[in-house]
Amino acid sequence: MPRRIIKPFEDFFRHESSSGMLLIICSIFAILLANSRFSQGYEHFIHYKLTIGYGSLSLTNSLDHWINDGLMAVFFFLVGMEIKRELAIGELNSVKKAALPIGAAVGGMVVPALIYTFVNFGTVNISGWGIPMATDIAFALAALSVLGRKKAPEGLAIFLTALAIVDDLGAILVIAVFYTEKISFLALLAAALILAALMIANKLRIKLISVYIFLGIILWLAMLKSGIHATIAGVLLGMVIPVKGDQGAVDKTMFFRLEHTLQPWVAFGILPLFAFANAGVSLEFGGLGELLTSPVSIGIIAGLFLGKQVGIFGAAQLMIKLKMAALPDKVNLRQLYGASILGGIGFTMSIFIATLAFQDSNNLATAKISIILASVLSAAVGFTMLSMHSKGKKQINAPE
Repeated sequence: MPRRIIKPFEDFFRHESSSGMLLIICSIFAILLANSRFSQGYEHFIHYKLTIGYGSLSLTNSLDHWINDGLMAVFFFLVGMEIKRELAIGELNSVKKAALPIGAAVGGMVVPALIYTFVNFGTVNISGWGIPMATDIAFALAALSVLGRKKAPEGLAIFLTALAIVDDLGAILVIAVFYTEKISFLALLAAALILAALMIANKLRIKLISVYIFLGIILWLAMLKSGIHATIAGVLLGMVIPVKGDQGAVDKTMFFRLEHTLQPWVAFGILPLFAFANAGVSLEFGGLGELLTSPVSIGIIAGLFLGKQVGIFGAAQLMIKLKMAALPDKVNLRQLYGASILGGIGFTMSIFIATLAFQDSNNLATAKISIILASVLSAAVGFTMLSMHSKGKKQINAPE
């Protein structure tokens, strides 16, 4: 594979895996603060009202809302760029290469959603069905990076990355379609016009980053007022950034510069801040048993831990048996199953969807605790499964 295609993936893998470690630290720190004598200070900090702008052109929101609606739009912008890169020059740019991760991702979204829906059918908690659909790529790649290339070969990391990107796209569609309460068609029309202007800028090969950033901020404001979650503006903006330069090169383009500039800021700034602001839940150990047996908790934990591995591995194995896809290079079925278990690490996107699905603070706290527990369980079991892989074990390849 050409170096210009591999290098962005290697950089991405390095940032995402390191970010996963930092996410763990920030999450633990937030949980400790929320359950200490500093809990009131922590709550005051994340709910502190912050005004940006001046007079009638200002917006006032709590700090956690600015993180979830504002800074996370930058994260989604990077996700949009990653989706576009994979579609243009990566693992999703041909049917043959894309078949396995797309099929596995679909299985890994549908089965968990069905499990949650079955457990919570007919209750007010049904709105949380989208929570166990998501895979957190940062945590999953962090686990793979600790294992090393012998037990987690590059082909497995590429498969899991492509799967998580398709998974992110699915989660974005779910957020846009199902977690939108009221639509302002005037604001939506304004957003559509701005998006059209961005697409024209793409077609005209305009290379000024400032043009895209300026129009992107207006697009974000229009989305914020439209009722559709504002972070969707980030995805749309990422999808219209030109990938290739005049000579077809990627590594010297505006896209390349933007992606590599944003990656460390997102990996080591925005995502850890999101984890710190959202992972801090009060743990009442006296009622922990009751919490873990609630339909919300059962649906999320079963969906992420069981649903993900069944959906991902089941769909992948079916496609391989039907000769619709092949295993990645130097990857066997046991390793694929281990990666499928790691797909149950939902954390960032799952918590993000939970904040949209539940307005009730008790349900939201239950969802967050369940997501953390399911993610830890998936990480521990998936890591153990992959670490038990013997170097001398015969590789199981896809049928010819």
